[in-house]
Amino acid sequence: MSEGASPEIDSKSRKRIGHMFSGCQEVVGINHVESVLSGGPSHSGDQELVAYVGLEPSGKAHLGWVILADTISNLIDEGVNVIILLADWHAWVNDKFDRDMEKISIAAEYMSEMFRAILVNPKEGNGPGEVRFVRASEIMDSGKYWERVLRCSKNMSLSRVRRTFSIMGRDEDSSDHDLAAFYYPALQAADIFELGIDIALGGMDQRKAHMYMREVAEKNHWIKPTCIHTPMLSGLKGPGGRMDSFDHKMSKSDPGNAILLDDDRETIRVKMRKAFLEVGNQHSPVFEISRHVIIPKLGKITVTPDPKYGETSEWYDAQTFIDAVSDGTIHPLDAKMAVADCLSVVLSPISGHFSNKTELIESINSITGVN
Repeated sequence: MSEGASPEIDSKSRKRIGHMFSGCQEVVGINHVESVLSGGPSHSGDQELVAYVGLEPSGKAHLGWVILADTISNLIDEGVNVIILLADWHAWVNDKFDRDMEKISIAAEYMSEMFRAILVNPKEGNGPGEVRFVRASEIMDSGKYWERVLRCSKNMSLSRVRRTFSIMGRDEDSSDHDLAAFYYPALQAADIFELGIDIALGGMDQRKAHMYMREVAEKNHWIKPTCIHTPMLSGLKGPGGRMDSFDHKMSKSDPGNAILLDDDRETIRVKMRKAFLEVGNQHSPVFEISRHVIIPKLGKITVTPDPKYGETSEWYDAQTFIDAVSDGTIHPLDAKMAVADCLSVVLSPISGHFSNKTELIESINSITGVN
């Protein structure tokens, strides 16, 4: 079947696909998933779909992980086996924790527990609808893996690789002194082929890596997985420079510019009070959070102003809420506090999950310097 062709699939399969990818901003190469659901082989040779998301164990979790987790939940619901790759050596290449693998390992353990918390202790295993936590260091033991890395590097120019450096949070000229960085895209592509992945999941900032991987597959006549990309949340301070550079995205590297998943209610309110929101401007992290987190999770936003300024109101649609702030119906500060309080509700189960894991929390706090 050609790359652009899509098989005829039944209505049940079409509905499954719609649910799996409902929270995604972009889907590339959907024909592979359509083929598997129509009876064709999956990447591993059977008819079971396997998805993956790769994340560097590099610090504390921020709100963007909730959006990724929502899509993971959708995939699980539809019988997909999901691998969460704890990309420890990738973090080392990217100079995280000053290349201290002991600290990276602590962050990997924390990452596993955080996803268990967000996903509410999903069933773990390699079967349909289950989750696997895999460390990159485990799959790198295979000699076949390093053959794949070489094949993923062959016939790729240095300029082509440089164009992917944004996946590491680097600009194109940042790594001319660091040969290891040039292998990073090949490592990420090799992960996907080594694990037999059918669906590669990531935020929109991972698009360049996935396109690199698909180009490698084309050159080597390998199966090209479907790639799905979730929306990116802006940092609380608002948009930065070039929007396509993702330099404005929410990042754990700047805790004051991000909602961390273990922030308490008062911390969230303090951060949201300072968040960028300009009346009449539809682009605000406050609005993004309402659209991508609050409404999907809670179904409504409750605004409770000081009684002398108005009455409590409930908003069941993100755009209607945004319009009400933009036209002055809702005061910006009331909107911020409403979103902050809703976030506290969304994130409250996470603190419960970690209540008996004080040693792990103390360890991640120690190595990140963020309490």
